Amino acid sequence: MDEVTFKSDTVLSDVHLYTPNHRHFMVRLNGMGQPVFLSQFKLLWNQDSQTDSGTEGGRHGMGPAEETPPSRPGSARPPLGSGCSSDITSQEGVGARLDEDGDLDVERRPRAASDPEPAGPPRDKVHPTILTQEEDDPLADEAQESSPQDIIRIEHTMATPLEDVGKQVWRGALLLADYILFQRDVFQGRTVLELGAGTGLASIIAATVARTVYCTDVGTDLLAMCQRNIALNSHLTAAGGGVVKVKELDWLKDDLCTDPEVPFSWSQEDVSDLYSHTTILLAAEVFYDDDLTDALFKTLSRLAHKLKNACTAILSVEKRLNFTLRHLDVTCEAYDHFRSWLQRLERLADGRLRFAVEPVEASFPQLLVYERIQQLGSCASAPFLRMTE
Repeated sequence: MDEVTFKSDTVLSDVHLYTPNHRHFMVRLNGMGQPVFLSQFKLLWNQDSQTDSGTEGGRHGMGPAEETPPSRPGSARPPLGSGCSSDITSQEGVGARLDEDGDLDVERRPRAASDPEPAGPPRDKVHPTILTQEEDDPLADEAQESSPQDIIRIEHTMATPLEDVGKQVWRGALLLADYILFQRDVFQGRTVLELGAGTGLASIIAATVARTVYCTDVGTDLLAMCQRNIALNSHLTAAGGGVVKVKELDWLKDDLCTDPEVPFSWSQEDVSDLYSHTTILLAAEVFYDDDLTDALFKTLSRLAHKLKNACTAILSVEKRLNFTLRHLDVTCEAYDHFRSWLQRLERLADGRLRFAVEPVEASFPQLLVYERIQQLGSCASAPFLRMTE
């Protein structure tokens, strides 16, 4: 196996950052050689309505529960909730090693290959252990016929380069999923298009009530991850009768890809259904780069001209504060650029198109277990909006 290296120029979602380290279990490598993890998020279907606007003390859990891979035959597995790995458990009761003077003898780390004249025999370098390698069948043996109805299972990566952040789970996607669960009647029987779907979490939740959900993004590896997550949660979508179709939709291109030789391309029937029946557009946590924000709003404008029905775009974003040397102050430039686009759309006078922007306060019930912070739900910053044509 090639050596796995981790670069410093990576981004890690807070959803994964606050998950305890001992619950980060890697299940495979994706097609690009990136470690893939499996998390499960609890759905609060049967609990009383609760609200959480990010105020102190109003927190539902510390984040997702990472799911451990199935134990191999004959392997020991610690009981759930023990908080200890099997390696730690197996070392209990082993006596400390002392030298001839009675001092603790600490085992040194392996020497690098470049060290001159090692004192002892050469030792292997330490590498991450890969549990399974991705095979041609993306579902392998992990799709279960019967899964809990209150659990959504999501495969994702962690600590990715900026161009691969869609492979992580972000709080904005969880907030959007919460809103869908809260507004089930709005989505009932509808055709929905999600732009920049990432891991597909919001699309999966939408399919529990919608008729058809087009889960779109770019990149074969990312779209394959979406497809895998949809299969892992087929127990949820089957109950509602919804269908999720994973498709490529590049914001930098004017037309949809209809080449049957290209993975995740569009059939003519799907294109016709999309333009004839779509009434809801979704996007979550895709406003972190000004160029991408420009491309998304231009895509929304193109779609609005082609869709036969009036539609509502529901956009979710976390307002991130950053200190910049240019301003020597704390700013949120990406969010400000996002807001400038909304103001531009409100002023748009383009014949039959007219957009109304409505901020939605994130005080609706929390039906997924995650940390809902103020930057997701503050009425003043209005980071969660409905945009109606």
